[in-house]
Amino acid sequence: MSEKETVNLLRECDAGIKMGISAIDDVMSHVKNKDFHDKMFGYKQEYLSLQSAALTLLDKHNAGGKDPDALSKGMAWMKTTFKLGINDTDASIADIMTDGCNMGVKTLNKFLNEYRDADDDAIDIANRLVELGERQVTEMRRYL
Repeated sequence: MSEKETVNLLRECDAGIKMGISAIDDVMSHVKNKDFHDKMFGYKQEYLSLQSAALTLLDKHNAGGKDPDALSKGMAWMKTTFKLGINDTDASIADIMTDGCNMGVKTLNKFLNEYRDADDDAIDIANRLVELGERQVTEMRRYL
């Protein structure tokens, strides 16, 4: 186990979680279907729970979290604003969220491969975050 890799993986998880929460916050006011809205609210709660777990572990290592890359966050916001400006529907929101989740899953898997020597708790959080993203993609299909 490598403390450096553990901290790096947890920081990447924190950045990904913040991106997920931000994406949900950006679209929530546009969601029309109550079931879809409830699902999005549930996803946000799951992200917050994972964030709490990641930050607790980072604190144990005397390390702080990580903000998402400003360029990535800005590009995601612009894409969301543009797509919803053209077509403000639940299908557009599901499309935006699916793309974001796919990117997050891909990125987290890259970091899981890069930080193989992270401790089991950090790897568990990353895997749970990947599973959440994969589940979101599957559940979003009904709104596309």
